[in-house]
Amino acid sequence: MRVRDWQDILSEVVDDDRNRDPDGWRAVAGSRRRSLGEDLFLAHPDAGVYQLKTYAKNPYEVRGVGARVARRVDDDLDPLFPRRRDDGEGDAGRFAVQRPPEDESQAESMARRLEETVKVHADAPTTADDFFTDVMEALESPAFGPMDYEFDARPDRLDDLSEEFTDADELLSSDLDDLIESDDVDRGFQ
Repeated sequence: MRVRDWQDILSEVVDDDRNRDPDGWRAVAGSRRRSLGEDLFLAHPDAGVYQLKTYAKNPYEVRGVGARVARRVDDDLDPLFPRRRDDGEGDAGRFAVQRPPEDESQAESMARRLEETVKVHADAPTTADDFFTDVMEALESPAFGPMDYEFDARPDRLDDLSEEFTDADELLSSDLDDLIESDDVDRGFQ
């Protein structure tokens, strides 16, 4: 396991050229257990599982570390991540990783597709989940899907995943605590 800057992990997800199904990603996130910041697990059946630990150094800068902790999502890990359900009763949270358009032409193309997507969903019966998926596809999001997230707490799934990857969790926590200490930040801002 190689610890890297958290933005390098997200860049890998965004720039991955293996044509993975972008809506196959799933995530679990929440507050760190005993310290400043947040924990995030990001998973895709073909890409594996990534763990990120971040904190807000100030209102304009987020710092953190991350690592790939599993090469694939096996049968033991699968139930620890939220699922998208076709019946509209899926997990309420959603996330998306975006990349900016490369040029004005691509931006205009994305805007046209987004406009058409909104029009289609305005005229037809649809679910919020289907609308979200179609919008993310129109914006060419490289990764999106269901997310279990608690702003002020930790979802149970987050504790389960941290226990599953205890060694990685401890190493990443130690590295993030070193960042926090070197930045001379010992508490968050409100």
